[in-house]
Amino acid sequence: MNWLGAVLAVCVLVSSAHCANSAIEWCYHEPGCNDTTWPTRVPQFCNGNRQSPINIVSASAQVDTNLTTFTMVNYDTYSLKTITHTGRTVKVSFNSGVSIRGGGLPGAYDGLQFHLHWGNGSSVPGSEHTVNGKRYPMELHIVHIKSIYGGNTTQAIADGTGLAAFGFLIEEMPGDNTGQPAAWNILSSYLSKIPNSDNSIAVTDNISLNDLIPGVNTAKYYRYLGSLTTPNCNEAVVWTVFKDTVKVSKDVIDKFSNVVYVTNSSSPLVVNNYRDLMPALSVTTSSTAKTCYSLGLMALTILLGRF
Repeated sequence: MNWLGAVLAVCVLVSSAHCANSAIEWCYHEPGCNDTTWPTRVPQFCNGNRQSPINIVSASAQVDTNLTTFTMVNYDTYSLKTITHTGRTVKVSFNSGVSIRGGGLPGAYDGLQFHLHWGNGSSVPGSEHTVNGKRYPMELHIVHIKSIYGGNTTQAIADGTGLAAFGFLIEEMPGDNTGQPAAWNILSSYLSKIPNSDNSIAVTDNISLNDLIPGVNTAKYYRYLGSLTTPNCNEAVVWTVFKDTVKVSKDVIDKFSNVVYVTNSSSPLVVNNYRDLMPALSVTTSSTAKTCYSLGLMALTILLGRF
């Protein structure tokens, strides 16, 4: 029997006390409900003209001097609250106090949760966004809601910039590494405690959001206006996709496609939980993302001029 889970569509992504009431059936793994069917299941948004994810072509991204650095509040504190298996992904909610501003955003945004998209092990990539045609093994999405809405996602999704999502591309750490970075190894250890859909458990280890994005220069990023990548596909998201990747060891990446099931151990494992690419949209980039390249060329020109 095909699995068609009826869910609160917006709650899957943003998870709040104020969620949309309409429920639809959608999935990743069955032909009858996978992402090829979403435009007909949710024609109001899923076949719109600013849908996500997209392929980012770095050479085409225009520098926008308004894309300044971010102020990330409580990204350095132990803010992770609960980890939940939704049946489609793994979602982590935050304690209150996480917020962002700056970065060319139209106001302040409060943190809601993060979740992940993956393929089937480190050898089958499953990021949602691609850069210059490259798909990465996983992608981390940190979701924020415009502060003026006080957590009311119904109001936020009616606003074209009501949500702000950070996308971090995850790739395999080079070398012979296991259980790295430590924060990712700890996070992945919770998967065995939530193998079935709707399982949820408190995060009791000390992990900060910054612990999960080591080595990422958050001043270097791409920006575009897009949508939720799951039904209802509301076109309400300011997307920030960071240029630097997060390096995670192969064994940790592999856990995500080997431990959690769509419903229970009698159902398939959750794999390839990403939406296919949507048509290209206008992408800009922070000046820092290209400044280093430009300065490098300048330095090389000066150096060569001495010979």
